[in-house]
Amino acid sequence: MTIRKAVIPAAGYGTRFLPIAKAVPKEMLPVVDKPVIQYVVEEAVASGITDILLIISRGKRAIEEHFIANPELEADLEAKGKTEPLEELRKLQGLARIHFVFQPKMGGLGDAIRCAREHVNGEPFAVLLGDALVSNAERAKPVLRQLMDVHEKHGGSVVALEEVPQEKVSRYGIMGGAEVESGVIRADKFVEKPKPEEAPSRLAVSARYILSSSIFDELETTKPGKGGEIQLTDAMAALMQREPLFGVKYQGRRHDIGNKLDFVKANLWWGLRRPDMAEQLREYLKDLA
Repeated sequence: MTIRKAVIPAAGYGTRFLPIAKAVPKEMLPVVDKPVIQYVVEEAVASGITDILLIISRGKRAIEEHFIANPELEADLEAKGKTEPLEELRKLQGLARIHFVFQPKMGGLGDAIRCAREHVNGEPFAVLLGDALVSNAERAKPVLRQLMDVHEKHGGSVVALEEVPQEKVSRYGIMGGAEVESGVIRADKFVEKPKPEEAPSRLAVSARYILSSSIFDELETTKPGKGGEIQLTDAMAALMQREPLFGVKYQGRRHDIGNKLDFVKANLWWGLRRPDMAEQLREYLKDLA
């Protein structure tokens, strides 16, 4: 079935980025000249998504403001003949049908996904974490599109996977299973933050998912797990017992914007891919080295 809808959880407090996250949502932090959340939405749209639900909290109105029209600003830009920024604003508003729902309290990723049940309305859907930038490799499709292709071929739910060092598996949801085609795993184990000696592999879930709507029934019966939160991984492990779950070793690179060093790296990564600044940035980095 074709995936039309995407859910982007973006309600968390962003405590690793305090004090700035108190006033500026981490999803609104700039990578070069666009906020993180815009890159995530653009990846979804480039993958073929036409309907997006952003899950936010009461303190994150800035995300909503970013995607809705600002007639006063547009009129001012038009009056001053500033056509380039005006075009950028209008392109932003035309990306997709974008909706918002508030997560009442922070109860984990699984709890955030539960907020999307009514909007999803029984369809399979995509999930893109709002604080993770995942760029595709050169000549590769957008990472979410890579997952959608596997879903269209095999059905079931699909997650993005990246290989991590053994000593870091306890930070991630880890999948084990057999390869059904090059780069595609059918899961038989799915564990949230295992001890290194108990991990079924080094393949970590990486911020992008295609989920069957059956996940909502599993989330309703999932008990709080690590950190007292509803873990999406636990619900997916239960769903795996009755529906197929696949993992894709995607072609691309991930930046976790919740991590300060990764945030700096993301700005360098995207800056070096901008024709208007790449050469000067390389020269600057050479000077620093």
